[in-house]
Amino acid sequence: MSDWKDLDGELDAWGVLGKPATFWWRDDDATAPTRELDRLLDLSQKTATPVALAVVPRDVQSTLPSHLADHRLTSVLQHGYAHRNHSPEGEKAEYGADRDRKTMLEELARGRRRLDEFGNSLPALVPPWNRIDEGLLSELPGIGLGAISTFTPRRSPEPAPGLKCANTHVDPIDWRHDRDFLGAQAVLDGFIGHLSARRRKDVDADEPTGLLTHHKVSDEAGWEFLGQFLHRTGRHPAVRWLQAREAFWPPETDTPAARGRLEAGQP
Repeated sequence: MSDWKDLDGELDAWGVLGKPATFWWRDDDATAPTRELDRLLDLSQKTATPVALAVVPRDVQSTLPSHLADHRLTSVLQHGYAHRNHSPEGEKAEYGADRDRKTMLEELARGRRRLDEFGNSLPALVPPWNRIDEGLLSELPGIGLGAISTFTPRRSPEPAPGLKCANTHVDPIDWRHDRDFLGAQAVLDGFIGHLSARRRKDVDADEPTGLLTHHKVSDEAGWEFLGQFLHRTGRHPAVRWLQAREAFWPPETDTPAARGRLEAGQP
């Protein structure tokens, strides 16, 4: 099991390569200003770490856009539409293969319009439970969604024409048991495992290592670890924390034409 020295050693190895160990941070299920959300935003500001909030369009409260307006390190992604399970059996999914595709696309387009009032919104979809019918991917750019984020290493930086991908890889919550903090050793194992796999090119070396949090259900041990992790990685010279926009659209692909399409909500 890993400890902080093991993480430092992996980051030092990236430093030897002369390449930054890139990270990005996604937090799911935001709907309203809450004490827990403010704790997250405060931690983001204190550690100068960008965070992408996956917001549920149907349930978003009218006060949230103005609440986030001054948080320049925060961006908004679309977390499905209602975060409602439509799977008749098996694994939960809001956008699984069992639903009518036209209905799903109309729903997602309605959710996209709902998030237009956020000044820091990106045309990126985070499917609830990190699951989506792969047949739907090629249709997303047509409704103004130019990026997608789920969980586990991506198979391609562009899973469909006009659709970019940046996934998350480490979730500190033990969802299968008590939903408490998974433990520092296990979480560090996850980070080191993905970083070392990138360095060896066993997975896409250019995909930033993604931290996935859930501010609504994190326990005190999870918050304590998160603060320590952000502070520690933020001080390491080999680490670079990315804005969500950089994670999906790296600077080398961020041309003036691409910026114009993104600002217009187009892929």
